[in-house]
Amino acid sequence: MFPFDKWELIGLMVPAVLMSLTVHEYSHGKVAFLLGDNTAKLQGRLSFNPLKHLHPVGTLLIFFFGLGFAKPVPVDPRNFENPRRDMMYVAIAGPLSNLALAVIFSFFIRVIDFSDNFSLFILISFGLYINVMLAIFNLLPVFPLDGSSVIKGLVPASVAARLGDMDRIGVFFLLGAILLDRFTPTNIFGFILAEPIKIFLQILTVEKELFDTLDLLLKLTFSIIFNS
Repeated sequence: MFPFDKWELIGLMVPAVLMSLTVHEYSHGKVAFLLGDNTAKLQGRLSFNPLKHLHPVGTLLIFFFGLGFAKPVPVDPRNFENPRRDMMYVAIAGPLSNLALAVIFSFFIRVIDFSDNFSLFILISFGLYINVMLAIFNLLPVFPLDGSSVIKGLVPASVAARLGDMDRIGVFFLLGAILLDRFTPTNIFGFILAEPIKIFLQILTVEKELFDTLDLLLKLTFSIIFNS
């Protein structure tokens, strides 16, 4: 018998979600500030206070559908020396911060003895998974995800302008795909994200036995959270 119910597991997931989203958005704002734009700082978003970064819909999506987003940090590209290039740097900072957190969580999951504290193992497992998921998910080249700005910074300006014209439909496509995956057997994001997430988790856990334990635990806990 698994020792935690749905709401206890959600309680263990909350700290991991809040930390991951907060560091992600703070990193966007900090890089923008270093590149000359203080919009986030002036609006109080250059902060580690998670309440400043929660999106009322995007945060709930994580708990109910397994994918979601925070409130985007405001950035004014007009303050940058090279707007398209610098926006790319700002965008990539979020996923890179999540990968850094994932490395930290993977270190703890490999060195701590969890034999007397199973709840801590679950919390750190959530932290590892959520940060890998956020990093990979946000690199998808669909507005308003970070991958959209990264792509625009890599392609010629004319192509970037055409991609910008499609931004207005990106958020509807994204939400539609999340809802389809939740209520129909389409599995769009499972097809796109499952294998990259699995590869990163295998690399970070190092040992096959630890990865197998983590994989089994995540499948069980997410089944309880999302299907009960």
